Amino acid sequence: MGHNNMDAAVAGYLEQFNILPATWKFLQKPQKMFIGGQWLESSSGKYAEVLEPSTGALLTRIPEGSAEDVNRAVAAAREQFDNGTWSRLKPLEREGLLNKLADLIEENKQELAQIESIDMGKSVSDALDVDIQGTIDTFRYFAGWASKIGGRTCEPSLPGEYLAYTRKEAVGVVGSIIPWNFPLQTMAWKLGAALAVGCTVVVKPSELTSLSSLRFAELVQQAGIPDGVVNIVTGCGNVVGVAISGHPDIDKITFTGSTPVGLKVGRAALADMKHVTLELGGKSPVLVFDDVDIPKAAAAVAQGIFFNSGQVCDAGSRAYIHSTIYDEFLTELETYTRGLKMASGLNPDCFISPMVSKKQQQSVLNYIEIGKAEGAKLVFGGGAPDGPGYFVEPTVFGNCRNDMRIVQEEIFGPVLTTAPFDTDEEAIALANDSIYGLAAAIYSNDLNRVHKLIPKLKVGSVYVNAHSTIDPAMPFGGYKQSGIGKDLGSEQLEYFLETKAVWITLS
Repeated sequence: MGHNNMDAAVAGYLEQFNILPATWKFLQKPQKMFIGGQWLESSSGKYAEVLEPSTGALLTRIPEGSAEDVNRAVAAAREQFDNGTWSRLKPLEREGLLNKLADLIEENKQELAQIESIDMGKSVSDALDVDIQGTIDTFRYFAGWASKIGGRTCEPSLPGEYLAYTRKEAVGVVGSIIPWNFPLQTMAWKLGAALAVGCTVVVKPSELTSLSSLRFAELVQQAGIPDGVVNIVTGCGNVVGVAISGHPDIDKITFTGSTPVGLKVGRAALADMKHVTLELGGKSPVLVFDDVDIPKAAAAVAQGIFFNSGQVCDAGSRAYIHSTIYDEFLTELETYTRGLKMASGLNPDCFISPMVSKKQQQSVLNYIEIGKAEGAKLVFGGGAPDGPGYFVEPTVFGNCRNDMRIVQEEIFGPVLTTAPFDTDEEAIALANDSIYGLAAAIYSNDLNRVHKLIPKLKVGSVYVNAHSTIDPAMPFGGYKQSGIGKDLGSEQLEYFLETKAVWITLS
């Protein structure tokens, strides 16, 4: 059996669209892992099938990595960090190489957007404007930090004379475990700060969406970044992810994914006191007050849950709407949602794209049935269209209670729960009634109210009159079971640095 053997249904689907020759060439070649600057097959010799979400047919195959492959990748990263050039480069040299990498991503952004869309199923225009542009911006932002890391001096109060100062030193080898919903962009979130300060990395992309990370590795080589700095091991979480999480030669783990898996990763990492950043699940509340422009706010709320078909960790998945506008708001929400185009990701009119996999589609459909059984009112959607692909209709539930599973559990699909509230205090109580605390949104034109509400929301990000406004200069990460630590912003740098105190006795 060959390494690829793209199914005819996928080839026929792709031929309908303006696929770049470079994209075709990449998709049709045998895929290999990237370890120590070399392209390698898995030590097991096994390959896993990758299915294309709009057709459900075979797209390609990727190597099924093993614990031995993780050992090889960690050894390469360790050797580069301990004895290589990367962590010893002048900061401006590292900055220059990261900017060169960003330039190469920009030069190949159309191809990368197509790869991301085909592999994950998402809208190709969203992939270009959000995923790929976000990746470029993240590397450029952290490239600038490479030359701005420094410690501080101190005047001690002890008797005698001392020179006392701190040093900031790269933590070492980083294990990065990446989710499937924003594969390249989330990898940039994990790698930007790590590479800027001089760390080396071993990356495990999701087995569902590994292709953009493998294309990225080619650009890493092209940029002249030394061998062993970036290593990519493809394969399943219960093999590759487990091996990375507990590997004794990895100094830090950074993980994005579900809370249950994050708990396992965190426990494994803490067994030998690794540094850990966990960006986990969310069930983000949306508070809509009675002073909003209802059509405008309804459109924004719909986009906040249905973007990327709800496969977003901070999606605004539970809306609490002031009782005086509740019925009118639901009507506007339904009207707007009916106008959203459901199509394959390569269709330029696509807004609702397929789920990433059959398993994810079935999980979302199961939750919709649970919602009906719990007594929630199905306002719109709730099914899957006939035909190929892993599609789920955008779905809105009304009159939900906070004790319902569809309100408390992360569905990770295009499903919005709604309920009315009467007072600001009730809205806050409903919003905070969750194990999660990743993000929240407030829709109101009363800034006095907004500023009073923001401190009361137990979340890591608050969006006002919009949702998921993300920038590499601003930190991202949650409260409660939504995780530990931050991605992005200057705050992220500390999670990849050790602080060393130095005392020099002068007398």
